[in-house]
Amino acid sequence: MEPITGAYEPKETESKIYEKWEKSGYFNPDNLPIRNSDLEIRNYIVYMPLPNVTGTLHMGHALNNTLQDIVIRYHRMNGYKTLWLPGTDHAGIATQFVVEKELKKKGISRFELGREKFIEKVWEWKNQYGNTIVGQLKKLGVSCDWSRIRFTMDENYAKDIQDAFIHYYEKGFLYRGKRVVNWCPRCGTSLSELELEYKDEKSKLWYIKYPLTDKTGYVVVATTRPETMLGDTAVAVNPNDARYKNLVGKTLLLPIMHREIPIIADDAIDMEFGTGAVKVTPAHDMVDFEIGERHKLEVIQVIDERGRMNENAREYNEMKAEEARGKIIEKLKEEGFLEKEEEYDHRVAICYRCGHVIEPIPSLQWFLKMKDLAKNALDAVKSGKVKIIPNNFEKKYFDWLENIRDWTISRQIWWGHQIPVYFCKNKLESISKSQFLISNENKEQYIVSLEKPKMCPFCKNCEMEQAPDVLDTWFSSALWPFAGLSESDLKNYYPGTTLITARDILNLWVARMIYSGIEFKKELPFTNVFINGTILTKDGKRMSKSLGTGIDPLKYIDQYGADATRFGIIWQANGQDIRWDETAITAGKKFANKLWNASRFVLSNISQNNISINQLNPHISASTEADKKILEKLEEIKISVKKDIEEFEFSKPLHNAYDFFWHEFCDVYLEASKEQLKDEKISENTKIILLHVLLSSLKIFHPFIPFVTEEIYSHIPLENKKEYLMIEEW
Repeated sequence: MEPITGAYEPKETESKIYEKWEKSGYFNPDNLPIRNSDLEIRNYIVYMPLPNVTGTLHMGHALNNTLQDIVIRYHRMNGYKTLWLPGTDHAGIATQFVVEKELKKKGISRFELGREKFIEKVWEWKNQYGNTIVGQLKKLGVSCDWSRIRFTMDENYAKDIQDAFIHYYEKGFLYRGKRVVNWCPRCGTSLSELELEYKDEKSKLWYIKYPLTDKTGYVVVATTRPETMLGDTAVAVNPNDARYKNLVGKTLLLPIMHREIPIIADDAIDMEFGTGAVKVTPAHDMVDFEIGERHKLEVIQVIDERGRMNENAREYNEMKAEEARGKIIEKLKEEGFLEKEEEYDHRVAICYRCGHVIEPIPSLQWFLKMKDLAKNALDAVKSGKVKIIPNNFEKKYFDWLENIRDWTISRQIWWGHQIPVYFCKNKLESISKSQFLISNENKEQYIVSLEKPKMCPFCKNCEMEQAPDVLDTWFSSALWPFAGLSESDLKNYYPGTTLITARDILNLWVARMIYSGIEFKKELPFTNVFINGTILTKDGKRMSKSLGTGIDPLKYIDQYGADATRFGIIWQANGQDIRWDETAITAGKKFANKLWNASRFVLSNISQNNISINQLNPHISASTEADKKILEKLEEIKISVKKDIEEFEFSKPLHNAYDFFWHEFCDVYLEASKEQLKDEKISENTKIILLHVLLSSLKIFHPFIPFVTEEIYSHIPLENKKEYLMIEEW
């Protein structure tokens, strides 16, 4: 056994150790040694939150994946068959956006290339850059089963996605209809409400007079979007608002358009907003659309998919919405309809990918009925079968599911899972596509099929045309725990155990995986959901690469090592959010050195001969009061760390183990041992205790700082020891 010499150098050690781990095959649960003491083989399965193929490692990834690695390494050492399932997400909108930007630099648009050639370009980009984050995760030391890595566009995965669409359709959960959706004019696609971000904007509230048609006065409405008034089809008030009781049922003349519209009463109206009377534009507001459905109002679209005014806006046709707003305000002033304007702060919805302002517009889309699915996801948590930790996140989960809307699952982009729907080409050619898209749904016009039909069942003549839409990326990631798994893996490794993720995808992803598991596999995909905190800047702001406040964890890994980086992150993870302090990383480096130097002292004193592994057992005897105290403290720390990790505490056990090793072992016992080693009567027993405490400490710290502990373990002179610390008994 080679002695430990010099200082610990993570750069020289970490890549070498990771390569050995990978070659050992022990990240794969099928290769793990089974202990004779195990009465039953237990699985512990963690599902990695899928990083986008466009992604590079950031501090959120580093925190999330370190936490997952801790629970996986801990359970692996406790005799479980551990599977940490890794993968990458095709990230439809994000990836298409990136590739389009690259093409734009060369003066090429995707429309010039056409769909087929463009998708080829995306695959080229993916093959060149799509695994960047995988290599970065390996630098962090994550012990995933890379032999099972999946990509959400893999053939088997894609087949499961298509099957899911067909299953929902045949069950009657899918329908195609024209409803108001959140539309990104830049990306040219619909988005779900969970894919929106919001920015604060200083704007104005304009108060507009709508004259009564009986010429007895007018009603004043307040709006932040005067450009949409051209599509108004009613003014609504709350039925309990005494100010307007006598006006409900009367009609108004819509300014500029000079169209007669009714005054209606609806419970959705907030009496405190503006004047309590609200313009209703069913084509350009989600709530207004629902009001319009209840009152059978006409839907008049005045803003198109490009964010420009359309022909229904008359003289404002082809203007950008923002430009039309200014012109309309001028017109209202000229005609005496603008009563006043006020400064107003409000939140504007923007696309989570490109940052463009969202435009609610009517669009013919595929929707998934959510009532029954949401109930299953609610029941899973309310019954306690799935635990969300910390439990304060249950409220957010419940609120969303209890007020859920049907999910718009179709996206108008090219990169993704094209929906398995085929239209009669002759039917499409007989009417313009634009007319077709605004027509009512007719089941005779399309069929849902996994494969393209050989003959059109409608005209008996054409080659059917596949619908151009793709599925929302979250539709595919909702099936992540089982999609694409082999039959044997489904049998052996579904359902899983634990999900560790960030709070911003609790509803986007976690809820959807829960009801998908129930729907397709009749079993919950996992029983524990731990919501990790967010790493913020030192002054409490969200980290952002675009604002220059993001921190690259790879710089820390290169400078201090992966162990120090992991230590620094977990050291601070003692609450939901972390105000980042770089000094914790340097503390991690110092601790790795302390562990190294303490190990060098211990091993140098027992280097004469190997100690039998049988001598290192829980019944080691104490010769001195110092022996007794350190052995007692060791047992205490083993119990407390075990309890904490199993309860998803991470910072606390690291702090406690650190205090034990640095202060109880190094400061006190190592000093006492120097005298004890001189005494021939107790010298050998002191060596055994030193090695016992050191080995136990390496096991305790391994899930947190795996590289340095593995390297020290390789120098320990034990007979019959394991090949690697990572498969030692915790």
